Amino acid sequence: MTSSADQNRLYFPATERNRASIGDALSEMLPEQGAVLEVASGSGEHAVTFQRRFPGVLWQASDSDPIHCKSINAWIAHECLGDQMPPALQLDVLDQPWLIPEKISVELKVVIAINLIHIAPWSCCQSLVEKASEYLPTGGLLILYGPYRRNRSHTSMSNESFDQSLRERNPAWGVRDLEDVETLCRDVGLGNMHIVQLPANNLIIGASKAA
Repeated sequence: MTSSADQNRLYFPATERNRASIGDALSEMLPEQGAVLEVASGSGEHAVTFQRRFPGVLWQASDSDPIHCKSINAWIAHECLGDQMPPALQLDVLDQPWLIPEKISVELKVVIAINLIHIAPWSCCQSLVEKASEYLPTGGLLILYGPYRRNRSHTSMSNESFDQSLRERNPAWGVRDLEDVETLCRDVGLGNMHIVQLPANNLIIGASKAA
């Protein structure tokens, strides 16, 4: 018999495909302890996977969509992580300010967004980077995963087709130029950019908060 909580669980196929490779990259980037704020957590499948894989950190999932927040909480319950993970935070990346629980704010070491900035207006990327710089301590890390253009060109035909499909859905969306994201980060004190190539022509990038 399926519980009402289980009925709230959403399944995103891309999450199952990429969580192992993202997790492998994160294993080289995450601190052993501290809080991680995931922005735009979607279904919550990534959040519970990484909370279980990295038990030393406190993984705070968030999303602007209340249906997604219900799914995140349902996944937390399904994985029996309620004693370890906080409930989903309803947070829009454009919120001014971000209303983050005090425990998360005090222990915050990482802000991460997976597959967000290309499925959102550029203003969301700007707000994400600016708020990450504002809330992260010195040495804290902003991590972004997704497809990128490099040297103003697509890195594959599949990424070019994906970009076209995104812009057809919403002209404000699209695969971002890595150089623009790097500039945005540098302008707010996030530097020492670390880039890892992942499967399916995706990158995971990390930028640390300067002193």
